[in-house]
Amino acid sequence: MFDESPKRFDRIVAILIQLQSKKIVKAQELANRFDVSLRTIYRDIRTLEASGVPIYSEAGVGYALMEGYRLPPVMFTREEASSFIAAEKLMQKFTDATLGNHYASAMYKLKAVLRSDDKDWVSSIESSVLMQSGEKLFNDKSPNTLATLFESIAEKTQVILSYEAIQSDGITVRHIEPVGVFHENNNWYVFGYCHLRKEYRQFRADRVHGIQKTEIPFSLEHDALETYLDKDKNVPTTKVRILVDKKIAKYLAFEQKYHGFVSEKEIDNKIEMTFMTRDIENGFARWFLMFGDYATILEPERLKTRILELLEINRQRLL
Repeated sequence: MFDESPKRFDRIVAILIQLQSKKIVKAQELANRFDVSLRTIYRDIRTLEASGVPIYSEAGVGYALMEGYRLPPVMFTREEASSFIAAEKLMQKFTDATLGNHYASAMYKLKAVLRSDDKDWVSSIESSVLMQSGEKLFNDKSPNTLATLFESIAEKTQVILSYEAIQSDGITVRHIEPVGVFHENNNWYVFGYCHLRKEYRQFRADRVHGIQKTEIPFSLEHDALETYLDKDKNVPTTKVRILVDKKIAKYLAFEQKYHGFVSEKEIDNKIEMTFMTRDIENGFARWFLMFGDYATILEPERLKTRILELLEINRQRLL
């Protein structure tokens, strides 16, 4: 006997919405989203078909709606409408100008289908939500970096970057096949194949001085972005233990995650911190110098040696 509970009804409606949102939807994808079995998904699909929804399926591929079939605009709940406000504010501050404008246009359409009382609800909180970014995410000379990269990835065409690497004395021109973009350590990055270097590289968005679309198709088949980023997890790490004054430790909370922070424990009036760092020679050593007068290195000896080397270089330059 079929379960006709409200929960099942909500799930079937959500399945229909998801079918409208993508070209192909896999049964396993639906089962994972709603935490049900594949048999339950098959049953729900049959219910939609019996209701007159034109769904076609292909074994091993997934489900799709017949081309041209669409329902009228979906009504959003008040809670869903509230989430749009947070998303809009994030888009305004943390993406480039072009994408921000596209999202603002989409928001007008989303708000248009809200009930009158929900529109008032949204308006009442809209001016009370503020997102602030302390970092400059994009170069002023290239205000459409993300939007152009999205188009390149979708169309599988190369882009030309005018790029200033941190160790470079000037701007170089790079022909890139973008694999994907990601946000990390308060910066946007594009990961892709660089034809100049003949290898995969990542580029920070705020160092892009210009970006140009081309009609040149990708010359390589690229895997999904996460497969390349996961490889970074295999980079060798070094265990570091330091003892930091308790009054200083709280100020390190934000940056410690970027240096492989693992754990901490209190010892008397100090905090022992453990890290598994990828760059002990420069990244960790230079960071430690910022608060070194309030800390002690417990291990490894290699870090102590490197700190002394950096201090000696500083001393020589001050003479």
